[in-house]
Amino acid sequence: MATSKKTTFSRRSFLKSSALASGGMIIGFNLFNACKPDAKLPVDLTALNYKDFNAFIKISEEGKVTIFAPNPEIGQGVKTSMPMLIAEELDVLWDDVLVVQAPLDTVNYTRQVAGGSQSIRFSWEPLRQTGATAKQMLINAAAARWQVEPSVCTAKNGIITNTKGETLGYGDVVLDAAKLDIPTDVVLKDPKDFTIIGQGKSNVDIDNIITGKPLFGIDYKEEGMLYASVLRPPAFGQFLESFDASEAKALPGVIDVITIGDKLRAYKDSGKNDWSVQMSTTDKVVVIAKTTWDAMKGKKAIKATWKTETILESTETHDKALLALLDSNDFKTRRKDGNVKQAFAKADKVVERIYEAPFLPHNCMEPMNFFANVTSDKVHLVGPVQTPESAAKVVADLLGRDLADVHVEMTRMGGGFGRRLYGDFVYEAAEISNALKKPIKMVSSREDDMTTGVYRPSVKYKISASLKDGKITGYHLKEACVNSNMYGLIPNFFPAGAIKNYQVDTANYKSNITTGAWRAPYTNFLASAEQSFFDELAEELGVDRVKLHMDLLDNVKKNPDANIEYSPERLQGVLQLVVEKSNWGKSETGVYQGLSVYYCHNTHVAEVADITMENGVPKVLKVTCAIDCGIVVNPLGALNQIKGGVLDGIGHAMYADFKFVDGVPQSNNFNTYQMIRMLETPKVEAYFVESDIAPTGLGEPTLPPVGAAVANAIYAATGKRVRKQPFINNLEPNDKILG
Repeated sequence: MATSKKTTFSRRSFLKSSALASGGMIIGFNLFNACKPDAKLPVDLTALNYKDFNAFIKISEEGKVTIFAPNPEIGQGVKTSMPMLIAEELDVLWDDVLVVQAPLDTVNYTRQVAGGSQSIRFSWEPLRQTGATAKQMLINAAAARWQVEPSVCTAKNGIITNTKGETLGYGDVVLDAAKLDIPTDVVLKDPKDFTIIGQGKSNVDIDNIITGKPLFGIDYKEEGMLYASVLRPPAFGQFLESFDASEAKALPGVIDVITIGDKLRAYKDSGKNDWSVQMSTTDKVVVIAKTTWDAMKGKKAIKATWKTETILESTETHDKALLALLDSNDFKTRRKDGNVKQAFAKADKVVERIYEAPFLPHNCMEPMNFFANVTSDKVHLVGPVQTPESAAKVVADLLGRDLADVHVEMTRMGGGFGRRLYGDFVYEAAEISNALKKPIKMVSSREDDMTTGVYRPSVKYKISASLKDGKITGYHLKEACVNSNMYGLIPNFFPAGAIKNYQVDTANYKSNITTGAWRAPYTNFLASAEQSFFDELAEELGVDRVKLHMDLLDNVKKNPDANIEYSPERLQGVLQLVVEKSNWGKSETGVYQGLSVYYCHNTHVAEVADITMENGVPKVLKVTCAIDCGIVVNPLGALNQIKGGVLDGIGHAMYADFKFVDGVPQSNNFNTYQMIRMLETPKVEAYFVESDIAPTGLGEPTLPPVGAAVANAIYAATGKRVRKQPFINNLEPNDKILG
């Protein structure tokens, strides 16, 4: 049985342990000490004079430390957790750290991307090495001043001590240390000696967030900046034919109306096509105004005529096309073990099911926006983007500028979920500013965001299994998806290696609707489909659901496969843990449970959903999560990610639906697109498997399994299988509840 730790935080422990550096001000303090007459005021870290040490670290003469957070912050907590790695090995007090968002810097930083739940995994050793190297250089500088060997010196909490008991602060030796050779043989701490990693630290931006300070892209302003609102085609497949801007130009605050699009067409005509460019090549009408409101009012006054150049697609068309693909032989085989056809031919029974999911928008709380100021000297870009390096390269190509001319600053993002991996809003802002030669902020409305964005593609899965003598002897997964297919590693996720005859095939339908990554790409629904299917197989075989998974994972352990991505031992560990913590099979009368276990983004997760049925509608009461993500860097941030993933997964599996009719999205705001509401959110309990293994991702892995956990609980309650999302559309108000 894997050992575990439940993550809980009381207000009392939060106040005791969480002094925060937010915008440079220490705001966490002990209330009793604050009442003492001799209590010292917290130090304003932003007011100190810092000396450059390296690209990540600055140290003041007082010994306070600025640490630069290199990766984009989209709410996943890396602006807090990545500096924690440096601070741990640098051996400073977290209270003495000021965290600052770094700009794009491809010389000093690598992988400045927010995507794939990989930021901590990729930075685990490099950032710790950065901190440890800086500490050793500071020790070396102190040793040189004392004329002793560095080996007789130690450092802790920003203070260096020698064997005589003499001390020097980091601030005393920072200038000397910065001039020394960089050591190459530093030793990293043993995890048992961590004092910052593994402790719950609050978001370094929390004070600014709750007090409404400018942090997000939509907050960014510069003197003389104008606002731009972009009119895009109302339907996918349409292009601009003509427009009349006379009414718009007559409105107060409107300065000009222009068109953009020629730069993007030239870019594509040149043969360049970065994956982050998911945009129509049509001309777009842009209203330039003094305020966002003026610009958006002006856009509504534009009278545009659109022509149809490609097919205007509808959801009905997509459904028929994807189902036809599932019945065809037009597939690419991604993995093939044994002989599925032969296993099916010899089977006692073949079970086949189809699972379906719709398009989904990302619906970030902060709509797409970006600042651009294109001058003859440089291209200055500021805003919320998950892929700043790609954005800089594409803008340089679009505008015919040297890459060195493009300077990108990253703001905090009000959500990303994959939407801001694609830089269409950056490229529009750059083209607008280039045309005007003035600083502008392009701001989309919620309606713009939902109807002209990038979407999770609609997908259908046909899963078949052969049963023989009470065992699963064959497994065949077919994926039919709009525009794209699962990436190369996914066919090696569970149940790969667990079933002798195993095959994964994919096919796609090409569409003019722009699609892309959506939180936990592909696995966000594949997990729901596969884990619902295994629940059905357990019933067909008459075996316990937990035992079925444990037996399949035992198969993997008996027959090691170098190609599989997951650890059967770790997957069994989370499964055992969630069974224990959820009281699996022992729920109260009227409470029904569903189980799901899944691996993705290098993390192993098992979840149990507890539901009741109210007038035929499921109400999720609790979700119990067991997670093996290696060492937990920041338990408080990790808990936020786990809960966020679970709630996001439940909301979209239960309620979210997005349709097209003749290329036009049928929802444009939250009054017509249902998301999970506060009253629908369950309690989420999280249990971590205690581990000394390097950390893996947490921003996405808890979302994929929860759909199946809820679907399987619905079946336990009603005897009805829901294989099509959103579930709410496939349940009847009077569905019978099983006793």
